[in-house]
Amino acid sequence: MHFDLIVIGSGPGGYVAAIRAAQLGLKTAIVEKHELGGVCLNWGCIPTKSLLTSAYLFQLLQKSNKFGINVQKVELKLEKILDRSRQIVEELQKGVECLIKKNEIKLIYGTAKICKENTITVNNKYQDQDQYQYQFSNLIIATGAKPKQLDFPKIPNLVNYKGAMSIREIPKNILIIGSGAIGLELAYFYNVIGSNVIIVEKHSHLLPNADKEISLEISKTFKKKGIKLLTNSRIKEMKYLKSKQTKIEIEDLQTKSTIKIKVDYLISAIGVTPYTKNLGLENVGIKLTPNGHIKVNEYYETNIKNYYAIGDVIPGFSLAHVASQEAKLCVEKMMGLNPNKLNYNNIPMCIYTNPEIAFVGYSEKEALEKGFEIKVGKFPFSALGKAKINGETEGFIKVIFDKKYGEWLGCHMIGKGVTELITEVIIARNLETTPTDILQSTHPHPSINESIVEAIEKAYGKSIHI
Repeated sequence: MHFDLIVIGSGPGGYVAAIRAAQLGLKTAIVEKHELGGVCLNWGCIPTKSLLTSAYLFQLLQKSNKFGINVQKVELKLEKILDRSRQIVEELQKGVECLIKKNEIKLIYGTAKICKENTITVNNKYQDQDQYQYQFSNLIIATGAKPKQLDFPKIPNLVNYKGAMSIREIPKNILIIGSGAIGLELAYFYNVIGSNVIIVEKHSHLLPNADKEISLEISKTFKKKGIKLLTNSRIKEMKYLKSKQTKIEIEDLQTKSTIKIKVDYLISAIGVTPYTKNLGLENVGIKLTPNGHIKVNEYYETNIKNYYAIGDVIPGFSLAHVASQEAKLCVEKMMGLNPNKLNYNNIPMCIYTNPEIAFVGYSEKEALEKGFEIKVGKFPFSALGKAKINGETEGFIKVIFDKKYGEWLGCHMIGKGVTELITEVIIARNLETTPTDILQSTHPHPSINESIVEAIEKAYGKSIHI
């Protein structure tokens, strides 16, 4: 059977690419070896945010007296929290399946491998002995990534993000290795539901890729919540005990001193590695980077004509919203529509802890290293009326502008609701909006959005409320 386009992988890159291709008239197929929707829908973006929403609501109910509401008893049921997250996943999975049917895309379950030019084989997901061949004019590889493995023998209570969302009892003690988005979100969740949480991070501060002030603020907040932070540290040794706990030796990378602790679970959140093995890339000569990602040009074509790759399998951001954008641009370029290239300096990073974190563009350090003379403005939520109304005054907005031309170089936020607020910044930067444009745009009062105006006023010496 021949297709104009075959997409390997049905995550937020794969299924979006397939739908866009079908909209443009291509006979399209998707090959998926696991679950429709990929890691994002099944074990990443969607179910984690469901857990975090439950955790936040639990926190909010615990302080309901401050809002004049007396709740007699607030009881957390972990089983129901987990079941709700799986129900949401199932509903969205069905939604993706409907979109695929609506756009007349053939969905093939199985493991795909490039066997020769313009041909893949697929081992049937349900009958491994059956193998089918499909021909294509174009191929998009959207196989995503898998969790990186620690350099330790397997231990029953050492889990990755998938395992972390399947623990059906509240652990007394839990250790999280890594303090990126996944590590911080899981630390927040388990802390709220009652676990003693320890984070081990090899860098000097949490969230190493964020602006330093954001890192310091979330560290302060987490410490206040009782989360123990071991930065500049590494796991030196671990041993599984008969008690079903794991004994861990942690080394301080500066002093070389060590501590020993026992935990019920360890969560590895040290990043992901691309799914490129056993795809048959070598059968057509597709090149990889030293880290195992597929090499592509600015429109996602590999070194072999009509072979493309998008999402976590290529170098860059491992983010669902990036994969979806890459998918649309890849297909549109394939069809000769000449879309604009994706601006990777305008990609938002969002972390859904409480307080939430969102940032885009250059950090203050990066802007200075790039040679910009900068103007920086910072406005705390403690001075914002709507934040006080919401009872969420932690955090701040920080804006960075080029002093000479007024280019909006970066924006860094920490506080309740900032993962929604960041969109205003992304659009403004995409439109090359000036500080004057923002200041002349009347923002509603009271609102969280006002904080952006306040931060810009601070940067330009026009502060009213601070």
